[in-house]
Amino acid sequence: MMRPVNARLDEHLPGDHRLSKVYRVGAGLTGLLLVAFGILGLIDRIGFFDTGGDTVLALNTNGALSVLSICIGLLLFAGMVIGGTFASTLNIVLGVLFIASGFVNLALLDTKMNFLAFHIPNVLFSFVVGVMLMWFGMYGRVGSALPHDNPYWRARHPEQAAREQRARTSASASGSAGGRPPVGRPA
Repeated sequence: MMRPVNARLDEHLPGDHRLSKVYRVGAGLTGLLLVAFGILGLIDRIGFFDTGGDTVLALNTNGALSVLSICIGLLLFAGMVIGGTFASTLNIVLGVLFIASGFVNLALLDTKMNFLAFHIPNVLFSFVVGVMLMWFGMYGRVGSALPHDNPYWRARHPEQAAREQRARTSASASGSAGGRPPVGRPA
């Protein structure tokens, strides 16, 4: 029987868990790329809503896109600093928003509503960054073959996780009481 999981997943992921490193590195590198792109766009002193075709790092830009890139990059840096499930969720949400932005800006390419000066390379960049952020965020969190020690698997399968924990506990208890004296005590 399928039941919704009412567990807060951040309670199950220790701060030093190896999955947190993937979320943090993914958020940090993507944030660094976006901040660099935004700063280079602002250095060129491009008009805020200029659609004249100014490029930075082979992508079309204007002041609005530069500021937006810096803000999103700093948000990803915050995710890197916080880490854990927050970084994972942030990566997933921003990944979906990047993909949605790619589709919206693809529809606006040759219209007067193209305020961010997008061209096809920008759309492709949005799609690639969106998929990359989603991959970083979902790594170790979503899948059909998650290991049973994974905190997300345990949160989705609490009964089986509890049975496995009881089996491990009873195995370790019977191993220490199985005829051998504890270390440091005479027989």
